[in-house]
Amino acid sequence: MLPINKKIVTDEAMRPVAVLIDYQDWQRIEEILQTYQQANLDLNRFAGTINLTQDPLEYQQQIRDEWS
Repeated sequence: MLPINKKIVTDEAMRPVAVLIDYQDWQRIEEILQTYQQANLDLNRFAGTINLTQDPLEYQQQIRDEWS
C-alpha cells in the first residue's frame, strides 16, 4: 500500500466528512486507477465455474438460524 499523507475533516459532531490529501498523492492514485480501468477484466470467463449443491438463499437462512 502506498504511504499517503492525509487529513480527515470532521463536522461539529466529529463525524468524518472529507479527506484531504496532497496533490502529488492524488496524481499517483489517478495513475493507478487508470491502469486498472484500462485492463481488460472480463468476469464472464468465470461464469459457471462454481457448481452449487444448495440454493444460496436457503444456505444463508440455514447459517443465520445457527446463530440464534
